[in-house]
Amino acid sequence: MATVAEQLKKAREAHGLTIQQVADATKMRADHVRALESGDYDVFVAPVYIRGFVRSYARLVKIDAAEIMQTLEKELAQTEKFREPPSLSAPERTFIDFVMLHLSRVNWRIALPLIVAAAVLGGVFWIQHAVRSQLDQDPTRGIEPGLYRPVRTPPGNTLPLPPPSRAPAPR
Repeated sequence: MATVAEQLKKAREAHGLTIQQVADATKMRADHVRALESGDYDVFVAPVYIRGFVRSYARLVKIDAAEIMQTLEKELAQTEKFREPPSLSAPERTFIDFVMLHLSRVNWRIALPLIVAAAVLGGVFWIQHAVRSQLDQDPTRGIEPGLYRPVRTPPGNTLPLPPPSRAPAPR
């Protein structure tokens, strides 16, 4: 008995249709039509798509849908990917799933401006604290005693101060 791919291709050629015409008539992508005609079912995500596409294709080229679907089920049972139906039970939840679930419930239009405002205020307070602590420190702190000795100049070795001027004081 011919495979589903061979039956579909033979019927398409008998009707004189191109792959693109089949794709347009069935609303499938052309690469999916090629995959069905070559029996390459791995390009499909789930067997439900394969069944739907084959049924639609069979109606277009006037093949008995029930017969071709039985053949398709036998072929899918032989493939490793589609042998068993996918599990319907939920996978085990991890910590990341928990975090992502709760983050998805946050109204970010409200939360994001609040986070930015808190970060800006925190930065302002941190800078003010750093400036205050800098100003409050003694500039000679950390200098060991005896390192600074003023130099004594001998008398007469200094320049005289200029006489005071009678100009008005600057405002």
